[in-house]
Amino acid sequence: MDTARLKALLRQRSVSTGDFVLASGRRSTWYIDARRTTMHAEGLALIGSLGLAAIRRAGWAPVAVGGLTLGADPVAYAIARASHDTPPPVNAFTVRKQAKAHGAGRRVEGCFEPGAHVVVVEDVITTGGSALEAARAVRAEGGVVLGVLAVVDRDEGGRAALEADGLSVLTLARAADLLEGGA
Repeated sequence: MDTARLKALLRQRSVSTGDFVLASGRRSTWYIDARRTTMHAEGLALIGSLGLAAIRRAGWAPVAVGGLTLGADPVAYAIARASHDTPPPVNAFTVRKQAKAHGAGRRVEGCFEPGAHVVVVEDVITTGGSALEAARAVRAEGGVVLGVLAVVDRDEGGRAALEADGLSVLTLARAADLLEGGA
């Protein structure tokens, strides 16, 4: 099954043990660098099809998916590519950490227009901060956020933070699935 293969690939390519400082500032004895899977050819194919299927099972009908650069970018692009083969198409966008000071000065770039119904995507949810920031940027530019899809949930409070902001959350894997002894 594709889900089992994605979890195996994440375990093989993305999980490390040691002493790490996470983006949230927390320390951890394990780290999930999902980019080593989300930017891998097989990982992109799996994430695209599984992510698109999860979004559709949830009944969400976004015109685009995207999130805070850099972690969300390959996830969004993989889902957009998968939708090309199984219409209707879902395009991609990216949320900059800060609006550009030149050009159009946008913070949300790509296939996004005010009023668009979108799904915010993320590679790994820890505190939920990156997905919340992306959702707030999308809302500030007139978008409607249907929910959040993450490749991995570290199960460290991020889901609760997102749900407290009114966002439904879907995940393709949980940390327990990837750590030693995980299913």
